[in-house]
Amino acid sequence: MDTQPVPIACLKTLLTLFEASVVAGFPSPAADHAQRRIDLNDHLLIHRDASFLFRVKGDSMKNVGIFEGDTIIVDRSIEPQHNHIVLAVVDTEFTVKRLHRQGRVVRLLPENEAYEPITFKDGQELTVWGVVTVNLRKLL
Repeated sequence: MDTQPVPIACLKTLLTLFEASVVAGFPSPAADHAQRRIDLNDHLLIHRDASFLFRVKGDSMKNVGIFEGDTIIVDRSIEPQHNHIVLAVVDTEFTVKRLHRQGRVVRLLPENEAYEPITFKDGQELTVWGVVTVNLRKLL
């Protein structure tokens, strides 16, 4: 992972939203459907000032649809809870994992059976940097 968070600018990026459903089976002609302009920030960000972009490296979260090269949005203002997918710092290294809290035991779980959970030993540092709220993936 890149070591520097990228803040998300609060400038409006307006796109046209068609008020028609898109069928993933047989196509339906979309003739005169109403349209309006939307700001993607309103749909992708929970807390604008606390949201950052990170590029994913590796495949430890592939079973939840987070792949190498994806861009994730991380919100620093959300209190991390058990089972959240989080961006954590383990001994100065960023990692994306599922947060697992069981009593006083905290582990970071991968979503790929090829990887082992991270269980903390004495002297290891864990900082939950933020909660992953969105995965942005280009299809082309």
